[in-house]
Amino acid sequence: MSGPAAGASWFQRFLLPGFALKAFIIGGGYATGRELAEYFLASGPVGGLAGMVLAMALWSLIAAVTFAFAQMTGAYEYRAFFTRLLGPGWRLFEMAYLIFIVLVLAVFGATAGAIGEAMFGWPGFVGAGLLAVAILLVTSFGETMVERLFKFASIALYGVYAAFLILSLSRFGDRILAGFETSAPSDGWLTGGITYASYNIVGAVVILPVLRHLTGRRDALIAGALAGPLAMLPAILFFICMVGFYPGIGDETLPSDFLLSRLNVPAFHWLFQGMIFIALLESGVGAVHSINERIAGVADARGSSFGPGARALFGALLLIGCMFVADRVGLVELIASGYRLLAILFLFVFVLPVLTLGVARLLRTPAPPSERVSA
Repeated sequence: MSGPAAGASWFQRFLLPGFALKAFIIGGGYATGRELAEYFLASGPVGGLAGMVLAMALWSLIAAVTFAFAQMTGAYEYRAFFTRLLGPGWRLFEMAYLIFIVLVLAVFGATAGAIGEAMFGWPGFVGAGLLAVAILLVTSFGETMVERLFKFASIALYGVYAAFLILSLSRFGDRILAGFETSAPSDGWLTGGITYASYNIVGAVVILPVLRHLTGRRDALIAGALAGPLAMLPAILFFICMVGFYPGIGDETLPSDFLLSRLNVPAFHWLFQGMIFIALLESGVGAVHSINERIAGVADARGSSFGPGARALFGALLLIGCMFVADRVGLVELIASGYRLLAILFLFVFVLPVLTLGVARLLRTPAPPSERVSA
């Protein structure tokens, strides 16, 4: 088993896992508002917020158990994690997970293509190709580069979303208040929250490599509890802005672009679209890095290496295939159709097993006394 890195900082122990989870979840739909429109806005402003709070609570619960189980078993890549959780059944998760990675990378590519088209009039494949190149550059250099991206990009991202809310309140705050006062059906918030939580929380498995800094079960539980709010806060800020144009904004392919045009602040428009590209980069890096770490684990077991060149080659092949899917299918259809199926798959091969088998293992294996009092 891999031990925690010596001299891990409080940031690496408590905040990095939540930043990494946010980095994975935000890309594709939530960064642009498309996922928020699909799963929450249909339940109305109040119902949508209720669904988001539910999803956030589920993320914290599942992440805390996942992180604690990974720390207890020393499983810091998904095959090792599910071998310890499901035994031979780990292959069921891997099949679902590979489908998921292809889908989310396609969504990221479709989103980058849509942004390039909206901002510059580029063909969709150009924006997707630029994103793919950026992902390869970061993932080729391994864990240290990935963690630096999560840290510095996250700080900038929270600042941009806070500025977005402030600008929106100053420009159309009256519309936002009126939106929350609108009498709208809130049906579906429970289903929307569970569905959104179920397929996105697989990010807790994607980011297992950054958990090597945990020094004990207490670290894992705290990091997991914080992960839900850290991942959902930007989405809640964005959703509040979207309410100002409810219900029409729900039909927009890029709700972010719709709102930015209403703000009519060109400099911030460019800043926000750049932030979305960075969010897509974070998410794509997390997805590709998790696959790279899986392959690196197999290579290590066989006594061979999986260096920067091999990482870049494999990443290129994976991204080319996914970007082809993105160009053929399109953003809205990918989010509306693919994610609901994956939510069901992950509910049965990840969420339910970790909350039953995982919790049972944790309860049967108390943390050592030194861990219970560690700082």
